[in-house]
Amino acid sequence: MDTALEERELSPELTEKLHLLEDILRKMESVAVAFSAGVDSTFLLYMAHRVLGGQAAAITATSPLFPEDEGVEAEAFTAEHGIIHHVFSFQPLGLPCFEENPQDRCYYCKTALFREIRWYAEESCYAYVAEGTNVDDLGDYRPGLRALEEQKIRSPLREAGLTKADVRALSRHFGLSTWDKPSFACLATRFPFGDEITEERLSMVGQAEAYLKSLGLRQYRVRIHDLIARIEVEPQDLERLAAPGVREPLVEHFQSLGFRYVTLDLAGYRSGSMNPVSNEAPETEAPETEAQ
Repeated sequence: MDTALEERELSPELTEKLHLLEDILRKMESVAVAFSAGVDSTFLLYMAHRVLGGQAAAITATSPLFPEDEGVEAEAFTAEHGIIHHVFSFQPLGLPCFEENPQDRCYYCKTALFREIRWYAEESCYAYVAEGTNVDDLGDYRPGLRALEEQKIRSPLREAGLTKADVRALSRHFGLSTWDKPSFACLATRFPFGDEITEERLSMVGQAEAYLKSLGLRQYRVRIHDLIARIEVEPQDLERLAAPGVREPLVEHFQSLGFRYVTLDLAGYRSGSMNPVSNEAPETEAPETEAQ
């Protein structure tokens, strides 16, 4: 597509931000992008590859914290665009101060995660590691951002002043299918602070959410409270899940996973809904768990 034509289709403000992002990436010269296949990291990786070509690579972590289909989507995207892609296994369970699920859990997880990513980047001679935090992510309580600062991880979208809406608009502009992809956060955010996180319970939540996805739902969460599954969906989907022929097999499947009680939250889906029940400092869901 002709560059001049592309820019005529964007607002002057968004065009300026795009140019700034391109300049930031160009000055990096080489970069390893923590890639989760989410909206932000997909756009960042696309732009890094567009600007730097073979000097931009993707790094994806597989983990019990992340659904398997996210990894499949990551592999498909990098293969489609001919991007170097390194995949490694990340096991946060067993990390000090993670399984106990304190309010700064994300800090310990991201510290360990990005240490591994930095090791790969340095061994492969990439000058920088970058991840997909945008400007909107700065307004929340997110202890994981402290880990990024300590590990000297770059956040080009934030540096260019891009909001989530900007990222979606530019993704659509460049024809990326993720432009309207629902937001996702790692499965640890489904647990109230202080509740132990185990591989078995993560699997219960992951399989439960996979079932909701199979029903064609767009946005959903399964919050786990001991053996209770609290399902959050968008308001227009509440009646659908409660309808005869849908409710019964859903309950049966969730109980087969290990849940004793299956509930439908009438307030609907909302990011960070574990905050009130945690009685701890507020923490909204972390940005699409970069690198998963």
